Amino acid sequence: QAKKRCDQKLLIRMKTKCVPCSLNLDTQCPAGYTKITNGTGTPDCRYYLEIKTHTLSFPGCRHRCVKEFEQPECCQGHWGPDCMGK
Repeated sequence: QAKKRCDQKLLIRMKTKCVPCSLNLDTQCPAGYTKITNGTGTPDCRYYLEIKTHTLSFPGCRHRCVKEFEQPECCQGHWGPDCMGK
């Protein structure tokens, strides 16, 4: 029995908002995403504070998140909603 379905696994990556590193410990990924950084996350961004007439920029941290997503696909030579076509 040849396989009819060849689902593609897609990895969707995203980063959380840049915040002060000390506040980033509790940052959660959006629903359905898995956090792949730990602790305070990655210190690779800057966040901004507006103070009266000035905008100051500070080094901050953010977390990386991934979500696995199965995209249904038929194997080569098959087609249709249930991949039965040849």
